[in-house]
Amino acid sequence: MKYTKATIEFIKEHFFDDPSKLALQAKKYPEVDMPVAVTQIVGRKIAMEKVPSWGNTDGILYPKHLSMEQCSSEVTARYKSSLVKGNTLIDITGGLGIDCAFLSANFQKAIYVERQEELCEIASSNFPLLGLSHIDVVNGDGVEYLSRTEKVDWIFIDPARRNEHGGKVVAIADCEPNVAEISDLLLSKAENVMIKLSPMLDLSLALHHLSFVKEVHVVSVANECKELLVILSNDAANSKVSIHCVNLLKSGEAQVFSFDKEEEMQGCVYTSKVGRYLYEPNASILKGGAYKCISNRYNLKKLHQNSHLYTSDELVIDFPGRKFECDAVFSLNKKELKMNLGEIKQANITIRNFPSSVSELRKRLKLLDGGDTYLFATTLVDEQKVLVKCHKC
Repeated sequence: MKYTKATIEFIKEHFFDDPSKLALQAKKYPEVDMPVAVTQIVGRKIAMEKVPSWGNTDGILYPKHLSMEQCSSEVTARYKSSLVKGNTLIDITGGLGIDCAFLSANFQKAIYVERQEELCEIASSNFPLLGLSHIDVVNGDGVEYLSRTEKVDWIFIDPARRNEHGGKVVAIADCEPNVAEISDLLLSKAENVMIKLSPMLDLSLALHHLSFVKEVHVVSVANECKELLVILSNDAANSKVSIHCVNLLKSGEAQVFSFDKEEEMQGCVYTSKVGRYLYEPNASILKGGAYKCISNRYNLKKLHQNSHLYTSDELVIDFPGRKFECDAVFSLNKKELKMNLGEIKQANITIRNFPSSVSELRKRLKLLDGGDTYLFATTLVDEQKVLVKCHKC
């Protein structure tokens, strides 16, 4: 990808301008390749938020918007990097190269494989600027490349999750490549394989379709589930699958809750009485399915098998999720609603195992969104439908 000096200078001078307005001024700057300039300005703006170490590096090239939309964030890429190390790594679905760049820091040599020639050109230009001279760039099909290469320590694969019409897909069988079909090849070419799957995929389905699973990492950022990572290993045949629920906080800290299915199968204590405090697990724990063991681990009582809300009379400060102090518990009886919500004009509403949507309940209660009041609409173990009014701890 070649840029004229005029285009490079234009990108630097107009980085803070509105790209949509710049696109309309192409005739005003005939010496500038305006489509390229706009793509780079938009890409760098996204990178400043999503991958700041790249956004702050002059000369980094960016592809069209879709690739930027699909790429990993720096915070999740750094987390993945903390899970791997060795001599050799192959990323067979290179993309923009963000994951490969961060993963490669723990390897003597890395190979980036990508079908799209443009992305390979971008990677070839970017990696040296980032001090990653140990990454070889290969333009080709990753699966085909694996079939003829030597064995390595780790393989990373992020299957394409869009169909031929550009629509998003979730199921393993709908992704390209289908990792379930090539798992034998993957494990014949590496001791360990990291697969990045859709955060929308049901974890039990992933475990059903994949063999030799050693670990699962459910990764959220600021309580929004972003990635489902599955690690395959040749030594995992007879071992328990450890599930790690990780919530990366804006502070730089991480909430980590690890368990296995055997622990989750143990019973827990249920209650129909909401205590002084209410707890809602973070998004990774809910996605990972740690519904009972989270209760046991923190000595909490669960409100219902399907509600996934917990309570106690003593505050558990280090609980990995949101913590609330309860103000009232009441039914949807008009008298009780008036007594407990009469003066309240707005509230944050959460539905947990309740036969109404948030919008339906908000309309019924005539409440605007926001404020300091939190309402949880849920079902107790005795099947009572209640509202729990509370405030954040």
